[in-house]
Amino acid sequence: MEMNLILLPILIFIARILDVSLGTIRMIFISKGLKYLAPILGFFEVLIWIIVVSKLMSNVNSSVLYVAYAAGFAAGTYIGMLIEDKLSIGKVLVRISVQKESAKIIEKLKELNYSMTVINGQGYNGKIKMILCIINKKELNKLVLAVKGINSKAFYTIEDLRFAADHNIIGKSPYRPLGFIRKFK
Repeated sequence: MEMNLILLPILIFIARILDVSLGTIRMIFISKGLKYLAPILGFFEVLIWIIVVSKLMSNVNSSVLYVAYAAGFAAGTYIGMLIEDKLSIGKVLVRISVQKESAKIIEKLKELNYSMTVINGQGYNGKIKMILCIINKKELNKLVLAVKGINSKAFYTIEDLRFAADHNIIGKSPYRPLGFIRKFK
């Protein structure tokens, strides 16, 4: 009986971390159009949830289990975000707006083999160059470091893309996250 009071809250905490992390990854897969992996993750997510809730309901008077359940949810949310950062699935649109050093940034991005579109524009403080790049999310830090290395005050925004028809213009990166899934579409 004593073992149950110690072990069960730990198991519920760990199970909630697993099921919430799976739920986070499942939602990412859905948003990226990976429709064949999302249901599989959903199956295991709900299976874990049902097991945890049944244990919780059979021990209704244990407030420690409720705390373990809630703490596991919070930790699972955080761990799910960390996993999402590590997976870096998909492509992003990076918009870089600069007044100074635009030619150097453009040359550096060409050196790094990024395709881009450059637009002349007008900002609040005068003329700007808007540089648009669609890149694999895994390469985001590399691109940002390159831009910041030339112009530390460069303004940029990043937008997740669900789909980009690349037609071999997005650069020469060999990285294709979960590329084997696309052939089943």
